Amino acid sequence: MREINVQQITDTIRSLCMKANGELPKSLEDCIRCSGEKEQSPAGKKVFADLCANLDAARECSLPICQDTGMAVIFMRVGQDVHLVGGDLREAVNQGVAAGYIDGYLRCSVVKDPLERVNTGNNTPAVLHLDIVPGDQVEIDVCPKGFGSENMSALRMFTPAASQEDLVQYVTDVIAKAGSNPCPPIVVGVGIGGDFEQCAYLAKKALCRDVALRNPKALYADLEQRMLESVNRLGIGPQGFGGTVTALAVNIEEAPTHIAGLPIAVNVGCHVTRHASAVI
Repeated sequence: MREINVQQITDTIRSLCMKANGELPKSLEDCIRCSGEKEQSPAGKKVFADLCANLDAARECSLPICQDTGMAVIFMRVGQDVHLVGGDLREAVNQGVAAGYIDGYLRCSVVKDPLERVNTGNNTPAVLHLDIVPGDQVEIDVCPKGFGSENMSALRMFTPAASQEDLVQYVTDVIAKAGSNPCPPIVVGVGIGGDFEQCAYLAKKALCRDVALRNPKALYADLEQRMLESVNRLGIGPQGFGGTVTALAVNIEEAPTHIAGLPIAVNVGCHVTRHASAVI
């Protein structure tokens, strides 16, 4: 049994909140720069140039990439041989988020109640997904999620009679309806299977996967490619100005489901689909 003081988790999350908001994962930044070269529209190429200049400026000036520094979504995998000491885990997580957003001068966008709309002032509470796994480590992914793109997400409960083409068309329709609202070029997270709430979780988890990694199952890797091609045929283009690159990647995560259902969720991420990770 390995003891870990929750203060380590607080300190780690504080750092990850600032890191995630200040720089993109290398694979995503590389994808943006490469897509700018592939974009065929002159207006689209100019937008890509502006996006790259913004990434450079954020890095050089130690500023957030985007003014919407998001709601803190945290995936945490806790080894079953870890004994957490020193306080409450969820409180430690929220303390880390609060410190990261306040010390990092990041915009605080969370309201305490969805109808009363009073800002909490420190971007807490975070959305925390906990998973118990083998081992004696704690793996943490901090994924700040802006709501310009989050608001464009959708879920539908298909029946098993739906074909793969139906799923491709549904994802395409969701993005067509979103248009320029999620600040394309976008990353598309797709969850297939599970039940209502697990499907949405899978879509968010997929959105936070490295854009350079395809689903390990050939069936879903092929489906990712077909969805990406279909979305890019929409011609929405970077920032909605038209072009050949509307989406940078489509990531699918799947799970077992009921014989009577085929849920599919689409979680949309803007070109600033941020996440930063650490292991304790």
